[in-house]
Amino acid sequence: MASRGVAGLSDPLRAGHSTAQSKEKRLTLPLVLFAVAAVGGLTLAILRSRGKALPFGLALAHGAFAAGGLVALILAVVGAGAATPNLIKVALAVFVAAALGGFLLFSFSMRKKEIPIGVMVVHALAAVTALALLIVGVMSVT
Repeated sequence: MASRGVAGLSDPLRAGHSTAQSKEKRLTLPLVLFAVAAVGGLTLAILRSRGKALPFGLALAHGAFAAGGLVALILAVVGAGAATPNLIKVALAVFVAAALGGFLLFSFSMRKKEIPIGVMVVHALAAVTALALLIVGVMSVT
């Protein structure tokens, strides 16, 4: 009998299905969510660098997609357990650091203060690095 994963769904990694294919499927959602978040983040960064107002809705959408990607990646890593490549685990850790920077940036926005460009750049570099690590990690699985 196949083991049960999240919400009672069959876990293909433990049910004898193709491990590489299952890992790839698990990692597709976080990749897509982080890619959409990256587009929103790039838009926000361009607006900020030009001294323009940052649309609150765009900032919320950016954060929501990034948070969704983070949750999906955590579930994929936990679901695969020790079978998760180390590069993907490192990507997860860097995404967590980027998320902390994102919370800091959001706090400036909530307090109606200007977003510090230095903090924004560090946040962006962490997120882009994590996304690159994740992409390379996923490519190593296939």
